[in-house]
Amino acid sequence: MARLPFVDADTPGVDADLVHAVQARRGGTLLHLDRQLLHSAPVARGWNAYLGAIRTGGLLDGGLRELVILLVAVLNRAPYEFLQHAPVALAEGVPQEKLDALPGWVDSTLYTPCERDVLAYAQAMTLQVQVPAAVFDAVRGRFSDREVVELTATVAAYNMVSRFLEALQIEPEDVPPTLATPASPQPPIS
Repeated sequence: MARLPFVDADTPGVDADLVHAVQARRGGTLLHLDRQLLHSAPVARGWNAYLGAIRTGGLLDGGLRELVILLVAVLNRAPYEFLQHAPVALAEGVPQEKLDALPGWVDSTLYTPCERDVLAYAQAMTLQVQVPAAVFDAVRGRFSDREVVELTATVAAYNMVSRFLEALQIEPEDVPPTLATPASPQPPIS
């Protein structure tokens, strides 16, 4: 159960225009995440614009974007984030077996060299914060400056999302059991 009560479109004092903007980005619905964000209209407004830009305004390949979002969810033990993005990844052409293998991606042969580079970048940003030069250089060699910024912003944004979800204990909406979150690896102790 979420730590704060949910805000709905009919909650007294809610910004109706903001609710409609969030619903428009979500295809007409409010997610549990949105119903927490709406406690603060300025935060919800900024969140909606920022995450909307990351999800739909970039040049970064959608499959790569979703793989890094899912890896962030796995590393941060954030099932809500994983369950929301698994269907998006599948729609972007990422095979289910790659989703299932994310906890052990380092040892898997399923991922292309490009996918391995972006996953290494996402893992470094998530677990170490500072990205080693070799990891950055591998990504930099594959992408334009704009795509590097979009990749970096995606990883950073979805680390924010997972931390928000987990701190407020926001539970997933009903999802098909076939999209269950794979077991998270234990982060290295350093």
